[in-house]
Amino acid sequence: MFEKNLNIAYLLEFYGEVLPERKRTVMEYYYHDDLSLSEIAEEIGISRQGVRDIIKKSEEELFHYENTLHLADRFLKAKQHADCALSLCREQNASAELSEQIEKLLECMQ
Repeated sequence: MFEKNLNIAYLLEFYGEVLPERKRTVMEYYYHDDLSLSEIAEEIGISRQGVRDIIKKSEEELFHYENTLHLADRFLKAKQHADCALSLCREQNASAELSEQIEKLLECMQ
């Protein structure tokens, strides 16, 4: 059975634009639209096995980008630190300006 790795959907958000259009489309159908391999195959006019091959190769590419650049991991860590900083500001009654700036930072990270 071909199981979805939901971490791929997260990596697709970061690196999807660097995938060739066909690969990106297949990955979006599979991970964002939750289409089956058969549905994707019918939609783009290739075999179910062809879709599976595109997904596996695209996943390998996304993992390669992350293992090389670490952008998704760095972003997640930065968001966690910003969340923590905002909590500390609220707990310790920090200045409203500081809290507001951290909130704006977190909004940018959505």
